[in-house]
Amino acid sequence: MTEPIVTIIVVPRERFSCTQESLESIYEHTDFPFKLIYVDGNSPAKVRRYLEAKAQEKNFEIIRTNYYLSPNHARNIGLSHVDTKYLVFVDNDVIVSPGWLKALVTCAEETEATVVGPLMCEKKPIHQRVHFAGGESHIVTDIKGKRHLREKMYKQGHNARELRPQLKRTETELAEFHCTLVRTQIFERIGYLDEAMFNTKEHLDFCMSVVQVGGTVYFEPDSLVTYVPGPPLEWTDLHFYMLRWSDAWTLGSLQRIREKWDLSEDGYFQTKYKKLGVRRIATIIKPFVRQVSFGFENKPLKRFLKKLDKKLNRFLTNRYAKILPQRKLELPPIKSQPSPTPELSKV
Repeated sequence: MTEPIVTIIVVPRERFSCTQESLESIYEHTDFPFKLIYVDGNSPAKVRRYLEAKAQEKNFEIIRTNYYLSPNHARNIGLSHVDTKYLVFVDNDVIVSPGWLKALVTCAEETEATVVGPLMCEKKPIHQRVHFAGGESHIVTDIKGKRHLREKMYKQGHNARELRPQLKRTETELAEFHCTLVRTQIFERIGYLDEAMFNTKEHLDFCMSVVQVGGTVYFEPDSLVTYVPGPPLEWTDLHFYMLRWSDAWTLGSLQRIREKWDLSEDGYFQTKYKKLGVRRIATIIKPFVRQVSFGFENKPLKRFLKKLDKKLNRFLTNRYAKILPQRKLELPPIKSQPSPTPELSKV
């Protein structure tokens, strides 16, 4: 059998309750040869047992930590084990469609792209509502010399079935880490992903870093996938979800991208600051209030829980910050990739 030229790296996004549906969609709908590395960041026992059984059945590698992982930390752990020409980062709540991987690799082979992103949909029913169809991520300088980040996602909210026939493969500026193919050699130039980007805007930082060293980013609509966001469906999801969308991680990420790219603290960032905690409020607090208040809006209870959430969130992130240095895996130097592999037609 021909050795695969692509490694799929699955990483935890915000919860664990979509693990089985996501992984089984990969094996059901991927007929292009691949290796798979599953980065398991402290999943609950039921999920761990499922992954261990599946790894035995499908012969893939699991790398497990006994602590939760930020996205780029998890991706770097997987990246450190890759020895193929390409890799694909996939979040553990992504459902793929037939032919998704071959379309990404074909685009990279035919265009020599560094990064290729699929047509990304969101939520259920799957493959219907567009989340992302390429986009913009660059810096503009105003007349006063201040630098501003420009981010735009194309076609968000459109009907995928109606839109897809109009879409064409095109060079773009942005791909999202929900699912993105990367030419592995680029990491020899840019290094590992920035782990100071804890939970947001890390895809902007990555794509701008790729373009800065002369790489290219493409959008490939022949590849269709859907990510299925929370709310956390089980109690075992809650701790990780609250850490993943913590105020401290969000503020740290925004501060990092500002400092790294010398950006002005403009309206873009001010808006982000005002939205701290909105995911936790929308997916945990509001549903709980409605449930215990028999469907009514109980404002006093909501205010109390929001204050409690802030305190609990600080506690969780402070404890994690103390634990992480003692447990964090040391990453080896980036592996040098071999010379060009056989043409796609020969695979």
